[in-house]
Amino acid sequence: MGKIIVGGVIKKDNKYLLVQEAQEKCRGKWNIPAGHLDPNETIFEGAKREVFEETGLNVDLTGILRIENRVMTDDEFLGVVFSTNIVGGEIRIDPREILDIKWFTYEEILNMKDELRSDDLIIDAITQAKNNNSIDLGIIQIIK
Repeated sequence: MGKIIVGGVIKKDNKYLLVQEAQEKCRGKWNIPAGHLDPNETIFEGAKREVFEETGLNVDLTGILRIENRVMTDDEFLGVVFSTNIVGGEIRIDPREILDIKWFTYEEILNMKDELRSDDLIIDAITQAKNNNSIDLGIIQIIK
């Protein structure tokens, strides 16, 4: 069965928040706060939960920055990245999931391709956020 990954780009003072992964398969790689959608959870709920779990920040989702569908011979992957606004919380990390958390400029992120978990997805999503280019959330219909 395929994976659905949801996450959010967090921007503040022209910098973007990235988390450094602790999982063995991607240990030390930088990523936007993101993770797997849980059963019985909407993509909106999942994105907010993942951002909170990985950063300690509560966010509102403001738009869709990127939808990625990777087709592989033995699996599928669907990723949805949202633009966000911080509405509360304090930055903190769970060391079992996240090694570090830092704010980076756009230029710094462009120069760290080898250090990013999925450079094409991350750079494109952050470029869309930088250019205020997002799709309205109303395009997604949630049916429960």
